[in-house]
Amino acid sequence: MSDSTVQANRAVWELASAKHVREYDDLLAQARSGPALTAVELELLGPLLRQRPAVVHLQSGQGLDDIALTHAGASGVIGVDYSVVAATSAARRASELGLPCAYVVAQLPPAPLRDGCADLVYTGKGALIWIPDLQSWADDVFRLLEPGGRLFVHEAHPMVPLYRWDADAARLRPDRSYFDRQHVNDTFPARGAVEWQWTLGDLVTAVVRAGLRIEELREHPEPFWRPGDVEAAVWDGRLPNTFSLLARRPLALADQP
Repeated sequence: MSDSTVQANRAVWELASAKHVREYDDLLAQARSGPALTAVELELLGPLLRQRPAVVHLQSGQGLDDIALTHAGASGVIGVDYSVVAATSAARRASELGLPCAYVVAQLPPAPLRDGCADLVYTGKGALIWIPDLQSWADDVFRLLEPGGRLFVHEAHPMVPLYRWDADAARLRPDRSYFDRQHVNDTFPARGAVEWQWTLGDLVTAVVRAGLRIEELREHPEPFWRPGDVEAAVWDGRLPNTFSLLARRPLALADQP
């Protein structure tokens, strides 16, 4: 992906992130009322979060997940996002709630953080489609993790860009392929941005090549987000809409696969 495309995408997200400012009070109320993490995330991350890990959240967006991570046990969260608007709004919200969340504005990869600064790297929910070089991203995750640290991804399934939102039956879009490398987003909030379309095999291969050991890979029928005025047949429990991946940086070279 060219630098001009990356910058155009960044401009789109700065505009889209203004939503986090307009809805600041509502998001603050959500942060106070309960967790933003899904039941699937809590099932896989609960035991790790109870160990009070230092967390790095790559592409942290509006920051509600960071607040939820601290509520579930994280000792602190550093969010990295390339939207100044999103990071500023998230930092203000965390400060108002008195929570140990800090934010850095940066294009990924690499994250401008020291080696081995994280016990847990968390990401997902619409993050990986903005990464033009998945292998460089996975290599950077390995660098950020302490030996024994984990990567956790909860993300839209790679099949999702192919789905139509018809209510009567599940259908695929005729204009997209699972094996396309990129496409233009035509739905809210990133309409007009270029998405990088990674397969599940691409992600697994990148993570393994980076030196991480996969511990869990699960596919789920539930989407992590849906427009409030849409009830699509692809969400009826028969098709994959999200997946979760948990991987670990080995403790030592001898522990690597």
